[in-house]
Amino acid sequence: MSGLHFAAVNAEGIVADLDLLPAAYRVLLKLRAYSEPGGRIEIDQVTLAQMLKLSRAAVNAALRDLDLALLVKKQRAGVYQLNAMLAPYLSPEDAVAAVKAMPRAERLNSPGFVDRYQKAVAAYQDQLAEKRRRKEDQKRRQTLKAVS
Repeated sequence: MSGLHFAAVNAEGIVADLDLLPAAYRVLLKLRAYSEPGGRIEIDQVTLAQMLKLSRAAVNAALRDLDLALLVKKQRAGVYQLNAMLAPYLSPEDAVAAVKAMPRAERLNSPGFVDRYQKAVAAYQDQLAEKRRRKEDQKRRQTLKAVS
């Protein structure tokens, strides 16, 4: 990456308010360092894990946390997109245009941004708990069938 890079906002304070997983902060910083102007990053989870000396599972969980926070979206395997307010740009005009083009709800400075993240995390945890409950119920039914 050559040339100067401009960010749309100084977002560190807002990101800190999210209380992300510790690995998510590291992954986010690494993705920002390797992103193209506009925030596109091509990197697979294994490479990212090796660079950060984390397990692939930890990187996967971090990326999920970053997705719930609307900070990084997976485009396809090995391709991610930073939130436009975190991405680097070649000019201040590019940064402003990208922010203007993004949905207001995804803007880091939108009212309730942190609350929406916390609700998304709670909903995800509820989904996981429901999956575990169904799995346990299925095991119990199988055990009862085997005993009968």
